[in-house]
Amino acid sequence: MNWKRGITGPLCALIINGLALHAVCAAQTSSQAHKLAQAREAIRHVVVLYQENVSFDHYFGTYPHALNPKGEPAFAPLPGTPKVAGYTETLLKQNPNFLNPKNGKGRSNPFRLDRSQAATADQSHAYGPEQQAFNHGKMDLFPASVGHPDGPRVAGEHPGVLATSGITMGYFDGNTVTAYWNYAQHYAMSDHQFDAVFGPSTPGAINLISGQTNGVVNDQNAEGGMVSDGNGGFSLIADPQPEGDICASTSDALVHMTGRNIGDLLTKSNVSWGWFQGGFDLTVVNPNGSTGCRRNTVSEVTKVRSRDYVPHHEPFQYYKSTANPKHIRPSSEKVVGTNNDGGANHQYDTHDFFDAVRAGDFPTVSYLKAPGYENGHAGNSDPLDEQRWVVTVINFLQRQPEWDHTAVIIAYDDSDGWYDHQMARTTNGSFTKRDWLDGEGKCGNGATALPGVNPATKHGQGRCGPGSRQPLLVISPWAKKNYVDHTITTQPSIMRLIEDLYLKSERIGQGSFDAQAGSLLGMFDFSAGKPQNTGRLILNPDTGLVETEK
Repeated sequence: MNWKRGITGPLCALIINGLALHAVCAAQTSSQAHKLAQAREAIRHVVVLYQENVSFDHYFGTYPHALNPKGEPAFAPLPGTPKVAGYTETLLKQNPNFLNPKNGKGRSNPFRLDRSQAATADQSHAYGPEQQAFNHGKMDLFPASVGHPDGPRVAGEHPGVLATSGITMGYFDGNTVTAYWNYAQHYAMSDHQFDAVFGPSTPGAINLISGQTNGVVNDQNAEGGMVSDGNGGFSLIADPQPEGDICASTSDALVHMTGRNIGDLLTKSNVSWGWFQGGFDLTVVNPNGSTGCRRNTVSEVTKVRSRDYVPHHEPFQYYKSTANPKHIRPSSEKVVGTNNDGGANHQYDTHDFFDAVRAGDFPTVSYLKAPGYENGHAGNSDPLDEQRWVVTVINFLQRQPEWDHTAVIIAYDDSDGWYDHQMARTTNGSFTKRDWLDGEGKCGNGATALPGVNPATKHGQGRCGPGSRQPLLVISPWAKKNYVDHTITTQPSIMRLIEDLYLKSERIGQGSFDAQAGSLLGMFDFSAGKPQNTGRLILNPDTGLVETEK
């Protein structure tokens, strides 16, 4: 990595010993400030599509080369498509997970899953096992640590490695995740986006909005999903339900979070915002007659019936300041996102987003979460259902008058345990019995530490990271075209962008990762003062193929 990348402000003052380097830092700081000023003029709306459980290699390992078998949507890369940090011939044919005998029957090289195999089992993605899969950075214990064989139905149809823990080595290409590959061709993507910490969905969601999984409070039976921070507090490492949410099961583990989140900052600054999640509106009745908290849908791909609303995927419900525990409805679509929304407290259903935008009320910051069957989570969802939802949202946005001032970010909460071969340098160590990255009870070398929510907590344990690598795409008229960014980023990088654009770069504090998160600005081009990537790319929701480009 170029040593100059990201060296700005106070960090420069700490490392500089010569006048020449002073000049470099000063110039870079000035350049970043100019670009940020341009960005604030250009982007009026940020829309985050926050999906579930995908590693980078699982969707982009062979990008931009697809197999293109007969009967599947074909993909051909545009001339000059840049390379990504994906699979090499060695990783495909002599992978360390195939060479390591500890993987037993699951020993496997990466292998392609076709469209008929879109419905797969959910892999293990717990805090400790994910670290064990990394095996001191050797990245060679995925089948033994996190692999989870497919169930009898799928394994019976596709025998072999799918029926073993080696399924974690499976990947899709541009014939299945066709829309994502086409978005990458026409806009910007990152090949160095990582989970802020190891672990499952809820820590990933909490990191998206606060950058801080420390400060969790056990309200009921959540001891097993918490780690002592070393100063009387705890960090969250699991998926308990948000205490108080009327759709949370009263028999499950229940917690709430303390500290601040990005919603608190946006509300204080009167910036319109909202979290829009499928199934949140309890008054809707689905075609199958289900309604309320039990509203559900059966995926035509997975054949699984799943609840539309998943409480532990809704991060703002964990904070008393931003929760809408009774799912109160906004008083009208005209007030969605405002501080006077009729008691909804910025928490809505996905249909409220579409209703509000159609009514001319487009919030400045919008987080969209698909219903359970379309969120991409293996086991209840799949790439094809996910693609249909993502494309539907983006096609809708590209047809809006405000598209020229909009940035869509597609990101993920965790990797689901799917194999990825890249590891980022540990930036926050942890030394508890739940840590395994560098040996039993050890993550990192102790040289790095971030505080907890309590200012007396100098090093909040239980936050080992970064974890697994994930996809991230920026789709916008201001995005660089057919561009791959290599800056190391995490979920809090999205929060940092929002803070920089609309909050005068105010940070969360309290040990949040936002202060050290890599910037997403390198994926944009503001140099001309007007958008350069102005073509509308309308895709087919079912195939992911380009329908119109104009």
